[in-house]
Amino acid sequence: MLSKFLHSDHHKRDLLALIPYLRKYRTLLITGTFMVLLTNTAAVISPWILRHAIDQLYLEISRDILLYYSLLIIGIRLVEGVFRYWMRRILIGVSRKIEFDLRNDLFSHLQSLSPSYYQRNPTGDLMSKAINDLNAVRMVLGPGIMYSMNTLFTSVLTVGILVSMNATLAILTLMPLLAVSYLVKHFGRRIHQLFEKIQEQFSTMTTLAQENVSGIRVVKAYNQEQAFIQRFRVANDAYVQRSLSLVKIWGLFGPLLTFLLGLSAVGLLWYGGRQVIQGSLTLGELVAFIAYLAMLTWPTIALGWVINIFERGAASMGRINQIFNTTPEIQDDNPAHIDTFEGNIAIRNLTFSYNGTPVLKNISVEVKAGQTLAIVGNTGSGKSTLVNLLCRLYQIPRATIFIDGVDINDIPLNQLRENIGYVPQDTFLFSETVAQNIAFGRPEASLTSIQQTARISNIHSDIDDFPKKFETFVGERGITLSGGQKQRISISRALLVEPRILILDDALSSVDTQTEEQILHQLSESLSNQTTILISHRISTVRMADQILVLENGQIMERGTHRELLETQGYYADLYQKQLLKEELQVE
Repeated sequence: MLSKFLHSDHHKRDLLALIPYLRKYRTLLITGTFMVLLTNTAAVISPWILRHAIDQLYLEISRDILLYYSLLIIGIRLVEGVFRYWMRRILIGVSRKIEFDLRNDLFSHLQSLSPSYYQRNPTGDLMSKAINDLNAVRMVLGPGIMYSMNTLFTSVLTVGILVSMNATLAILTLMPLLAVSYLVKHFGRRIHQLFEKIQEQFSTMTTLAQENVSGIRVVKAYNQEQAFIQRFRVANDAYVQRSLSLVKIWGLFGPLLTFLLGLSAVGLLWYGGRQVIQGSLTLGELVAFIAYLAMLTWPTIALGWVINIFERGAASMGRINQIFNTTPEIQDDNPAHIDTFEGNIAIRNLTFSYNGTPVLKNISVEVKAGQTLAIVGNTGSGKSTLVNLLCRLYQIPRATIFIDGVDINDIPLNQLRENIGYVPQDTFLFSETVAQNIAFGRPEASLTSIQQTARISNIHSDIDDFPKKFETFVGERGITLSGGQKQRISISRALLVEPRILILDDALSSVDTQTEEQILHQLSESLSNQTTILISHRISTVRMADQILVLENGQIMERGTHRELLETQGYYADLYQKQLLKEELQVE
């Protein structure tokens, strides 16, 4: 019956991914299986002893006989208890070990996927798979396997003994249980379908809750609390309704199994009782039959529970496999280690499309080590995409970007990113202390080094005003800090890794012009030998760059120094005049 489930192509395909994990702990699994066999062997001995005890006491009631068989039953039960303890400890323990390995592998695989994957998949859905679905898989590996083997051994041993005692009575008693095969096949398929829908709805609900909590300030600012409450109520109601549908199926499945067991008991009492009256069956044998039938009660009921576990686990493993089957877009194919990372950048005829939409068109530029390249342009012109490609966050066409003369696709990812300090425009801080956020790229960094980078980014004085200074917790995503403070801490984080290439993607947009000038001045002194790429909408940020690019619709429209671009009277000069006028108006 269970084998029909295991040999279903759909379920087999989903659960085959667990074989390497089971193989890793095969010694423990074999030991646990042996404990299951010993447990059931000890369990089936008790009714056999009870049979002889009743038959002997029927002939002669004796205190010695009663004490002998009582102690014998107690002893075998103690032995069974010891074996059952080790059975559960070993098999359930293995499931926890595999859960540990599976969760680590899942997290590691998520770390290898490119940012585009996370743009396509909501965070709440990934969290649901990593927590809820993984727990369902663990149930397969622990209780699912343990009770499957327990049901198998109990059934084989019990049925074998019943047939040896009285084949006719055994067949009559076990005939109603043949219908269990049909029930398992019919209900198992439906349970699987319903559980897949339940997990999908749980992901939807998790995503909704995660977005609401993350964006609670926006929700409150726009007075959308009630709207989100209603959306969550609708999603929650859908989840409850799907869960109730499964409860209805499961609620019908259990009683049907119990009813079939009841039919077996009726057949046993009717036919077995007549044979006892006729003398062809002893009273002890009838009692033993009843005891063995009772032993089949739990495995039969557990069979339904195990099928439910396997159906849930298969549905969940299918969802987890969707992550494992996603191949990382960015991989080291032909790594060529660079002995000395200088920071020379050459971009040649780079054209890049995202989801079929051209983002960058025929970009060519060279930046010598130690120089500063600035990039300006309208929103959506491709500035951030260009620097993301320098970090290999997306798959890059070959022979388009070179660092120190080596194709960026051939540079090991670890070496490339260890030498790049990147401050994205979407500043992200972790729910840790200020010091831990700054030392994110170098956890072993000393407090002195952390303080030094904080001074360069002009955040040190702000930190000194915090209640616990560098040990102050910043809250989720740095919620306790201002936008300017978060940007300056992010700059400190990038500087601490001492990168050969520093990328600041609009990283000074939230600070005032005076603070910006101080930071740029200190950066110019500390980064004299490092290649710097600045993206900004402020001319004051980029005017001192060795080379300035003006992007428009993914193309380079202008290039040159600050003075050269002013002379062209193009976009850059127009932007400069507008910002100059704005500053004059603010002064007045």
